[in-house]
Amino acid sequence: MKALYDGFDLCHPSTSVSMTINGPAPTILAMFLNTAIAQQMAVFKAQHGREPDAAEAMQVKANTLESVRGTVQADILKEDQGQNTCIFSTEFSLKLMGDIQQYFIANKVRNFYSVSISGYHIAEAGANPISQLAFTLSNGFTFVEAWLARGMHIDDFAQNLSFFFSNGMDPEYTVLGRVARRIWSTSMREKYGANERSQKLKYHIQTSGRSLHAQEMSFNDIRTTLQALIAIYDNCNSLHTNAYDEAVTTPTEESVRRAMAIQLIINKEWGLSKNENPNQGAFIIDELTDLLEEAVMLEFERIAERGGVLGAMETGYQRGRIQDESMYYEHKKHDGSLPIVGVNTYLNPHGDGNDGEFSIALARSTDDEKQNQIRRLRDFHQRHQSESERAIERLKQAAIHDQNVFEVLMDAVQYCSLGQITNAFFEVGGQYRRNM
Repeated sequence: MKALYDGFDLCHPSTSVSMTINGPAPTILAMFLNTAIAQQMAVFKAQHGREPDAAEAMQVKANTLESVRGTVQADILKEDQGQNTCIFSTEFSLKLMGDIQQYFIANKVRNFYSVSISGYHIAEAGANPISQLAFTLSNGFTFVEAWLARGMHIDDFAQNLSFFFSNGMDPEYTVLGRVARRIWSTSMREKYGANERSQKLKYHIQTSGRSLHAQEMSFNDIRTTLQALIAIYDNCNSLHTNAYDEAVTTPTEESVRRAMAIQLIINKEWGLSKNENPNQGAFIIDELTDLLEEAVMLEFERIAERGGVLGAMETGYQRGRIQDESMYYEHKKHDGSLPIVGVNTYLNPHGDGNDGEFSIALARSTDDEKQNQIRRLRDFHQRHQSESERAIERLKQAAIHDQNVFEVLMDAVQYCSLGQITNAFFEVGGQYRRNM
């Protein structure tokens, strides 16, 4: 982690780090925060010509935690429902997430989001925009209820929550953020008595990876441009535009530059985007907003009938809905009733349209890179063998006695690898087993 962020000032106001990781998120987050603290300790030493004493070290740590900016995804509910990379039991994962949030409150971590409540992966797994929004918001309210049940105050943690949606080509995506904010702010105000800041839903948009195709690959930039445009019109807080080749491989420098150009051209050259909410007041926008909100509310009722989000997960309700909607989409794509230009309609008579235009090099790590990482990990284990055994035992005891595991984890990551910590958590927190 220190090597990864070498050269970056992690406490600079312009630096924000997004970590899209879920199952092992608490451990990776602890590694990241330790890296930021180590950076500031090095700055202190350079300025004063000595190591900080105990009191000064505590102050440096406190200042770092108050300054660091970014997001860790850590959304274990959408993992079960859509992305399928759970490693710990759901109950233990929720406990770890709550421990992170309590640590954030105790250490005044205000500029870092402790969870990115993610609909993007639900959409990528096949959900339509209505299900994406309904499942994501219901997951968000489940986190709120879980944190309140642990004794946290709504205004102490709501500002550390963020959301993450996909923007596809369906008309509902045009008002996805608007509907999300309407439902969230009303609920936070009327049900939870939250203050104004806690009522504000902050969300990130990523253009739809599922809408990208290997055929006529250059057309993907056109789809991404339109998806980015509606995201900006709907006032997303941040935006990721997919590269045209993401349907095939890890994006190249050239394809990422093109994806970035989409955002820059919209923001710098497209005149209408200089006006905030340019679609506001249009009949279609207001009508779509009301229709989408009503559809989401009906989905909330179906989830409530099944015992809420966690009860519905026990029967595989969300996963089943996502799979059904994915199959419906694929059928429509393959029978042509959902026209996709260059894929199932207006086909290129000269092949897939990519001949001579793109030379795609698949991104793969080399065996040397793999062996280098194995050697580094083995050296780390040997250097910290005695400390790691004690740290692992402290982690297990913290979990067994229902203490704040993340607080102990902040120390353990200095001596233990991700694999060692994960195996320790398996022993005390349980390993994930899918309900069939």
